[in-house]
Amino acid sequence: MERVWGGRDFEKKLGREIPENKVIGEAWEICDRPEAENLIVGGKFDGKTIRQAIESDAKYIMGKGWEPSKKFPILVKWLDCQERLSLQVHPPASVAASLGGEPKTENWYVADCKNGAGLIAGLKKGATKADFVASLADNSAEKLVHRFPVKKGDSIFVQSGRIHAIDGGNLILEIQQNSDTTYRVYDWGRVGLDGKPRKLHVEESIASIDFSDFEPSPIHVEGSGNMCECKEFRIDVVRLNAGEVYEIKSGEAMRIVSVAEGELSDDEGEEVKFSENIVVPFAESVKFTATKPSTLLITSLRYSFCVEIFFIFWKKTFDENRFFGTFKYFKKSLPDGVMVAQRILVPLVGVRIPIGEWL
Repeated sequence: MERVWGGRDFEKKLGREIPENKVIGEAWEICDRPEAENLIVGGKFDGKTIRQAIESDAKYIMGKGWEPSKKFPILVKWLDCQERLSLQVHPPASVAASLGGEPKTENWYVADCKNGAGLIAGLKKGATKADFVASLADNSAEKLVHRFPVKKGDSIFVQSGRIHAIDGGNLILEIQQNSDTTYRVYDWGRVGLDGKPRKLHVEESIASIDFSDFEPSPIHVEGSGNMCECKEFRIDVVRLNAGEVYEIKSGEAMRIVSVAEGELSDDEGEEVKFSENIVVPFAESVKFTATKPSTLLITSLRYSFCVEIFFIFWKKTFDENRFFGTFKYFKKSLPDGVMVAQRILVPLVGVRIPIGEWL
């Protein structure tokens, strides 16, 4: 998609074919939206859109209980940011419908960046709503938002309501809720591709911004581990040396595998290159072998704690990272009785869970 802040890095760094003499800013890699349906390449649903595939066999792709009419919940994008994006916000669920939009929570992963590149997320400590509104009038909004430098491999969680922007010089893998509602509150005095100032959504933005959100910090996962856990999705980083294998077993969950660095081959010897994104259906198993040192982002829908207990009892399987990621997310809201129950349940099913260190 052409964007005023885009460039040609999809061609140079991702090996993609893009239109000549165009500045391309976005590539929607996995999308189930009427305005931008993806076609599936390979596998059982080859040649179908994601929508067509889910309508034909929702259980196979998403698991039992998924309604065929329900849209695929995740949207995956690459962003080539040669110039700074507008200062913007996505509406939280509490106000999205009243503003005519959809809530949108997302996570940015810095796949590459130039020296000095940064991100903007949240407000500077002490900034107030009144200060921010006044700054829009005198073009000083930049003084009130939180900018921080980034390096390759950094990540920042951008929940709906968090004011944000991406600096020029960043190649970003964005994993988000399936939504396309963005309110642009400030555009640095820039004009669009048509030479005219781009439309601002100041009223909607002020209604959406969380004015208690101050100076969040980026995350950098060393080795493998959890990068993001929210109610909409979970993202784990998996780092592989050449020759190492990452396996996804059938019957556990739909997963999205994004190659953020390196290269893989699958069970059938097919190459999976840097920048590619693959949906692994609920009903399929696959083994990926790294043909060079690789970094994968594994996205799944967030499990309920009850589902984790189901896996332990019925399937006799235990995924430590997934289990404790889910457990930590719910820990604060779990009543003491349930906490005690976990100590009782584990010996009964004969699966060792080192839960003591988490309680």
